[in-house]
Amino acid sequence: MSMVSFSARRPVFISMASCIILILGIVSLLNLPVDLMPSITYPTVTISTGYDDASPEEMEELITKPIEKAVSAVSGVTGIHSSSGEGSSTVRIYFEWGSNLDAAIADIRDRVERIKAWLPEEAGSPYIRKFDAANYPIMTIGISTDLPPLDARRIIEDQVQYRFERIPGVATCDVWGGQYREIQVLFDADKIKTLDIPLNNVLDSIKAGNVTAPAGNMEQGRLDVRIRTPGTMTSLEELRDTVIGYREGKMIRLRDVADVLDTYAKTTQLIRFNGQPGMYMAISKQSGANTVQVADAVDKELKQISIDLPQIKFITIMNTATYIKRSINNVMNSALTGGLLAVIVLLFFLRNILSTLIISVSIPLSIVASFVLIYFCGYTLNIMTLGGLALGIGMLVDNSIVVLENINRLHDEGLDTHSAVVKGGSEVTSAIMSSTLTTLVVFLPLMFIKGVAGIMFKEFSAVVAFSLTCSIFTAILLVPMLSARLLKYKRKHHSHGLRQRLYDWSGKIFITVEDSYKDTLRSVLKHPWKVVFCVVILFVSVLFLTRFIGAEFMPQADENEVRIRVKAEIGTRYDVVDQVIRQIEKDLPDAVPEVIHYTTRSYNDNGRLDLALSPRSQRKRSSEEIAREMEKRYAGIPGMEVQSWAGGGLWLLRMGGGNGESASLEIRGHDLTASMALAEQYKKVIEKIPGVTGAWLSRDKGTPEKRIIIDRNKAADLRVSVNTIAETLKTIISGSSAGEFREGGKEYNIRVKVKDADKMSLDQLLDINVKNQDEQKVVLRNLLRAENSLGPVSIERINQERMIAIGFNISKRNMNDVINDIRTAIRKIPMPPDFSITFTGDYEEQQKSFHKLIYSLILALLLVYMVMACQFESLLDPLIVMFSTPLAAIGVIIMLFLTDTTLNVQSFIGCIMLAGIVVNNAILLVDCAQRLRHEGLSPRQAIAEAGRQRLRPILMTTLTTLLGLTPLALGLGDGAEAQAPLARAVIGGLTSSTLITLLFIPCIYLIVENIRHKKKKKHAH
Repeated sequence: MSMVSFSARRPVFISMASCIILILGIVSLLNLPVDLMPSITYPTVTISTGYDDASPEEMEELITKPIEKAVSAVSGVTGIHSSSGEGSSTVRIYFEWGSNLDAAIADIRDRVERIKAWLPEEAGSPYIRKFDAANYPIMTIGISTDLPPLDARRIIEDQVQYRFERIPGVATCDVWGGQYREIQVLFDADKIKTLDIPLNNVLDSIKAGNVTAPAGNMEQGRLDVRIRTPGTMTSLEELRDTVIGYREGKMIRLRDVADVLDTYAKTTQLIRFNGQPGMYMAISKQSGANTVQVADAVDKELKQISIDLPQIKFITIMNTATYIKRSINNVMNSALTGGLLAVIVLLFFLRNILSTLIISVSIPLSIVASFVLIYFCGYTLNIMTLGGLALGIGMLVDNSIVVLENINRLHDEGLDTHSAVVKGGSEVTSAIMSSTLTTLVVFLPLMFIKGVAGIMFKEFSAVVAFSLTCSIFTAILLVPMLSARLLKYKRKHHSHGLRQRLYDWSGKIFITVEDSYKDTLRSVLKHPWKVVFCVVILFVSVLFLTRFIGAEFMPQADENEVRIRVKAEIGTRYDVVDQVIRQIEKDLPDAVPEVIHYTTRSYNDNGRLDLALSPRSQRKRSSEEIAREMEKRYAGIPGMEVQSWAGGGLWLLRMGGGNGESASLEIRGHDLTASMALAEQYKKVIEKIPGVTGAWLSRDKGTPEKRIIIDRNKAADLRVSVNTIAETLKTIISGSSAGEFREGGKEYNIRVKVKDADKMSLDQLLDINVKNQDEQKVVLRNLLRAENSLGPVSIERINQERMIAIGFNISKRNMNDVINDIRTAIRKIPMPPDFSITFTGDYEEQQKSFHKLIYSLILALLLVYMVMACQFESLLDPLIVMFSTPLAAIGVIIMLFLTDTTLNVQSFIGCIMLAGIVVNNAILLVDCAQRLRHEGLSPRQAIAEAGRQRLRPILMTTLTTLLGLTPLALGLGDGAEAQAPLARAVIGGLTSSTLITLLFIPCIYLIVENIRHKKKKKHAH
């Protein structure tokens, strides 16, 4: 008993099985976590090491190089990138995708332990961690209040921070901005010199008078009594009364030479929210947690906190859940719209509501069944999994269309309902399984792709493949059962109403179209070689359009964010940079009216503005256009370098740099001076290339500083250690910690420094005494001299070779053309020996992904051929069908050209899918022609009749697929940019392939059959 016959005889079984699938699917859907993209864990491990006061060159030689050499032999390492700065070393190790990072970390830790003995004793222990995208904030909350900054910070830390961190799924809640309480001891430099008190005496006295030490235990009867000496200071008065020395037999207390203030630590950054001073909180989720659920829980708690603390205003600056919800809803709406359009097409062709409903049931059943797969595979509901369902929604009815159309055809020819159902379904079972398998096998090569593209499309491929598999069983089990039950009372209507006239009129149109196509096909088949020649000419002509189609790694997505970075000369004070930031803030209402709110931050010689924009549907300009205009608008600020880019979470797909660069040029060579000079020349050239909107160097020229040189001979003669001199200078200028002041269960740092030291001249500061090893006082001036110099720079290395990178943004031009122009331009600049250049960033990822995708496309074509060979039991017949594949390239190229869409990973995946989709129509034609040949028809008659019989199902399946993809192809709304290139490629390829296949494949079939017939006659003679 065939499956079709089984379904017609067991309606209750099929109905209940379908209900079980629906229930399981709905339950799975309700429990699915929601996120923007599939979970991506980058195979990266970072080793951080600190070594105070060491220069970048020393860090490179003493720490970075030994670590690089040790970890380079770890299995699976594909690259090593390091950065050596003043007192810090960072080594980042890249592994092959799919590597076991836990095992890799264990191996790295073992190798680092072996070399620890060779590292400097004063260096800190290397800290090993792996990259986790979950560490990036999912929400940023702005805080503004009229309370003093110190009080506001304390309230946030004591009453707010813990309330967010206790929410299930929240990993951390970091608070930025505000002021930290600090106890400052500010010495009067003149009094210190007058009283002749060394600063190191003062520090030692404060530390010695602020300790609590256990003295041990004493036996008292049956008890052990612990003895403690509580010597910590309980008030600032005790601190002020600390004795720091003696003068002529009199005690000198701290209050005599210093002001003791309960104040806040020196501000090193300025944060404003919508132009008002404030703070912000960054909330990160735990790895694997549901982003939307966590964000909703935080938002709910935030509303309650706002009620409990009315004096503080909280506003959500950034919430990834909002964009995720919009993106998911947009994809779902596209899927629903596409499904509705597909149903309308069915109703137009079938002209029967019951028949349309029977086929339409394939859509919800296949989609709901896919939710079971998504749940049990541990996937999330994201724009890739939903995009897969939306993409396949038009194809889900293809098999059901073929089955039902064949059933209706046999019923119209006079068979009873049951016989028409069994025979009609059985006749096409082989064809629909083969055509669906050809679509499914193209996804198998995608499973072998590694990297970001592989992770993204693994879930996408699994969902599409599973939903199409479900559509097969729906077509051969559910559709025949419903047809047998619902269509057996079908009767001809003989009324003369409007409905019947429309029915008869549409029927005549279909018959006319079929007859016209059959007549056209007969005419075409008289000159098959001419048709082939014309198609080849068309194919070659369209190939010339490829030069106008750009290429990039991933399609740009508008995530309603723009970021602006202001970079000043190295060493510029943050308050100077903040003045520029304030000017931009005042200009924002006119420059960017689309801004909802913004956050600014000034720190060191950098400033940054994060702009939150209104939704894309409410804006005329994209975030990319706004970013480019901002960069041009503020490019002329004297002494400042302004960079702007469209921000958001999708940069993680690119392993994106923090500055959002599109690509970068790496210059590799050992000589730091030569590489810097070459980089500056290249930068000037790159900035002039059309399409490049900004370029910057990864290495700064150096920090202006006053270097204090210690006369080691004098220091040795006067018995003063270098460490004592350095620590004293630190105490004088920036301050040194003298312990902790405890109050209310908390500890606050006690910082000792000279009052107004940053406003005094260096000569005044060097008049202070320091105590030598013999307890004698020595004036610092006698041991030091000052000279101006440039401070150290960071030294970057890639694969154990020094490197400097030039990052740049690209706008309104495709990446390939810009890179080619850069290559041509920099060839004119002579390169020093032992230097090399490499393009990295998105360009490097694009090249890697395209090579893998080309391999996948070739493998997909090979698998499609093998599946068809299995069906036709022939090595030649599948080749006839395969001729429809290059025809798809015609439509793809034209569609990408007309819609100004680049060839990227998404559109490339669409091309791979086409390899399995476009052959379906040809399979129907050839399969039907072969069946008619067995009934005695000639090749010309068989292919002509096959075209007539299969025209309607071919048009129906093609139109349902095309219209199902149309909402995605339009790319409207948040998140739509991610799927639009793929949908456009499929629409273009399927359209051209279908239109040309209807005439081209019959000609190829006839040519092959004629050649085969001639060979048989030749062998017969």
